[in-house]
Amino acid sequence: MLPEPYRLHHRADFSRTVRRGQRIGRRDLVVHAFVHSYDWARTDATGDELADAAISRDPVTAGSLVRVGGPRFGLIVSKAVGSAVVRHRVARRLRHMCATIVDELPADADVVIRALPGAATADQAELARQVRSGLRKLGLTTGTVGAPAGRPRGTASARTRADHRS
Repeated sequence: MLPEPYRLHHRADFSRTVRRGQRIGRRDLVVHAFVHSYDWARTDATGDELADAAISRDPVTAGSLVRVGGPRFGLIVSKAVGSAVVRHRVARRLRHMCATIVDELPADADVVIRALPGAATADQAELARQVRSGLRKLGLTTGTVGAPAGRPRGTASARTRADHRS
């Protein structure tokens, strides 16, 4: 379950993330991300540009607001994905994935994940791989995505085949 502080609820938050953030498409979903540190230095709460003088005088608009909780996630699962049962299943899977990657994202990030119709038939591991890949491409996370456990390719098995040929 994704705790309350990590959820996007307001339409304005969804709209800002989708319209002003970055976007990366994957086969079964689209990941939208918006990092607030980019936004707070130049705009106020209404989105209007501020003069440099106003930024230097007003500490609230200069980005001194403290946001508690961490990264926030929003999900968009439309009727194109399937029936209500299927949509809820996809949303539960995505929420579970978001809960596992909260610690890997910057605290001032908002992420909206839009499920495409293929998400209904994709398994949990594939959806997780696509979400992590999208976030990595957007520069929000680092590290390996979907790396298989076990030995790396071409080590012992390649030597064994070469030994048998001699």
